Amino acid sequence: MKNSTRQESTAMTASSGSQERVGANVAGFAYSYAITSLVSAVLVVLKETSAGIHDFMAALSGHHWVTHGIFNIVLFLVLGWALSRTDLAKNATANSVINAVIGSTIVSGLIIAGFFGL
Repeated sequence: MKNSTRQESTAMTASSGSQERVGANVAGFAYSYAITSLVSAVLVVLKETSAGIHDFMAALSGHHWVTHGIFNIVLFLVLGWALSRTDLAKNATANSVINAVIGSTIVSGLIIAGFFGL
């Protein structure tokens, strides 16, 4: 009885380290979020600095923010599906996924805040 408890404890300790793997779908869609977040932030800046891009996006759906949202959703889904099938996602660790999500969120926020002078 003690031996099996010790084995379970050792297994839990080994899997809770920084090298813990996550599922390919989790990693693929987390990386997709990271990329989509950065692209979306850059798109905000582009729309604000280019009347042509702003007007084109407004013409597509009636409002530039609607087109922006649709673009983000499509990009997220397509990238998530594609990245989930890569070796990058299949071999991803929990830390790499967490770092990508947090890092891209911070950088995206800084891009937008920096552009608007906040």
